[in-house]
Amino acid sequence: MKVSGLGRRFGEVWAVEDLSFEVHEGELFGLVGPDGAGKTTTLRILAGVLPPTSGQVFLHGVDVVRDPEGAKPFLAYMSQQFGLYEDLTVLENIHFYADLYRVPKRDRPPRLERLFAFSQLGPWRHTLAGKLSGGMKQKLFLCCALIHRPRVLILDEPTFGVDPLSRRDLWLILHEMVAEGVTAVVSTSYLDEAERCDRVAFLHRGRLMALDTPPRLLASLPGRVVALWGKDPRRIRDALKGRKEVLGVALFGHGVHALLGPEVEDLAVLGRILEEAGVAGVERMEPAEVSLEDVFLHLAGGDPHG
Repeated sequence: MKVSGLGRRFGEVWAVEDLSFEVHEGELFGLVGPDGAGKTTTLRILAGVLPPTSGQVFLHGVDVVRDPEGAKPFLAYMSQQFGLYEDLTVLENIHFYADLYRVPKRDRPPRLERLFAFSQLGPWRHTLAGKLSGGMKQKLFLCCALIHRPRVLILDEPTFGVDPLSRRDLWLILHEMVAEGVTAVVSTSYLDEAERCDRVAFLHRGRLMALDTPPRLLASLPGRVVALWGKDPRRIRDALKGRKEVLGVALFGHGVHALLGPEVEDLAVLGRILEEAGVAGVERMEPAEVSLEDVFLHLAGGDPHG
């Protein structure tokens, strides 16, 4: 898949602006960013559901923008509001999508068994979809999207609102599909999930900030990260913000992560800065392992929504 100069405007606001990237065949490609970053808009354009204001998308030689119907046999798109019929059983839902994709009836039994094997939905094949848990519904969504054996799978935050065990199962399924040659483009707001991808594209306010493998993105962060915990994390953050020794600082969970410049060797410099600012109550301060969230916050200037 090749994306060139992609843009989409809603009124005067550009939801996506000048995006260009390629997704390699058989790759698990992550599209990462906070709410409002342009992930859903981008995926809807890639799937041929939403026309762009500008730019091109080519999928296996098909111009998705000009010929979205010509691209449909190659791909499956699982949106956040995937069309699941709760008054149909698991099996009936899958057969419904098999009919939409014109999957021959003779080809369905082996495909169904394969889908049930990795989704573990076999025992619930005659259960109404409305009776399933959230995680099981997501697995059913995935089975419906895969019944016609697409070459490209486009998934918009498939694990949003799903319990941790089901999240793990869904990622295992995705890795299995990619190992069999399927190309997957997945959006997520969970930075820990992004580390499971072959390559990650960071979006911020509709623009591409960085694109690389997770190890290279982690290695690109200058300096080192220090975690601080205290009674008032916001005061700690505000006291460190803008200091020359601190390249970036942001709230991180219940604490604060500060990115120190490579020339700073002594962590005590943070204590001195906080003392000068009159900030007391720092309970703990220690080096932290760099995560993709640290990288993203650094690229976004510490404020992913700003």
